[in-house]
Amino acid sequence: MRATLRWVLWDVKDTLLKVRASVGEQYCKEAERVGLNISPVEVEAAFRLAYRHCSSRYPNYGLSQGLDGRSWWMSVVRDTFSRCRVRDPALLDTMAHNLYHNFCKAENWEVFPDSKTTLERCSSLGLEMGVVSNFDRRLEEILHVCGLRSHFRFLITSEEAGIAKPDPAIFKQALQRCGVLAASVAHVGDHYVNDYLASKSVGIHGLLLDRCNQRNTRDVPAAHRLRSLEELPSLLQQQKL
Repeated sequence: MRATLRWVLWDVKDTLLKVRASVGEQYCKEAERVGLNISPVEVEAAFRLAYRHCSSRYPNYGLSQGLDGRSWWMSVVRDTFSRCRVRDPALLDTMAHNLYHNFCKAENWEVFPDSKTTLERCSSLGLEMGVVSNFDRRLEEILHVCGLRSHFRFLITSEEAGIAKPDPAIFKQALQRCGVLAASVAHVGDHYVNDYLASKSVGIHGLLLDRCNQRNTRDVPAAHRLRSLEELPSLLQQQKL
């Protein structure tokens, strides 16, 4: 007998919302506030290098090495601007502090047009919802200012869990919070490995959001692939997972 679906878990970034402007543009605005004139293209390239370096050397915000999300992100910002030849430690610290807090503001995030209505429709179906996200502690505040927090019974971030997707352990934590078997849970996300494969590895029904139809993942059945979140409620209602 097929288990009744009770819960839907959600990824957040690039699933329910996205950064409104490029990192290069947002970092450059902060640089302008302190009197610096740097090209957004240069900053974007520097950020990618800094982010890649910190992610490799200090995975999941460096929690196992004594860091946390705030100190990790501030290190990324300092490294980014250092690569753009900014040498003043006071300026680097000021920009790092401001940018860390600025990303909690709603103006820096864009909620996808289909997010709120889909969440509301899922609730109307009697489904409980939670979040499983590779994100830092700011996520709760971001969801709140973007008008999404009230839809979720719980949030699990990789910073607070101490583990990150695609480690199955973070989904096992989520299942404990749900209090039901994995067969009664679905997970929606945009990343093939972190969301789709990782959730399926513990028995959760993985659903891959592919808004631009760009992922050539032939092992994902058509019924498990979404072009829009608007497709989700009817799929869940039919329980054809």
